[in-house]
Amino acid sequence: MILLRRLLGDVLRRQRQRQGRTLREVSSSARVSLGYLSEVERGQKEASSELLSAICDALDMRMSELMREVSDELALAELAQSAASETIPAPVRTFTVTSVTGIPEERVTIKAPKETVGVAAA
Repeated sequence: MILLRRLLGDVLRRQRQRQGRTLREVSSSARVSLGYLSEVERGQKEASSELLSAICDALDMRMSELMREVSDELALAELAQSAASETIPAPVRTFTVTSVTGIPEERVTIKAPKETVGVAAA
């Protein structure tokens, strides 16, 4: 199951780390407790829109940028999840075989093993 709070937290953490800032610096600037910001970044707490706005302001990031990144990650996660659960029908091949014992031709159907499909995130 894909959790939106986890994707939001991942994007916020990456943005903070790109800026070389600590949790303490951002939590102070956003006026949110260090522990709560940590839980948001780890996807353990659902952040309200007001809290997300304060964190985005502290990171000098637009809310639309945050949502765009989260949307992109969500799309990739959904694609990977659907590819992993998709059942690919095995190809069926029919061959005509002549028996050594003189029995007339008989048809044999062979099912190939299922193929696996991998999805790589860009």
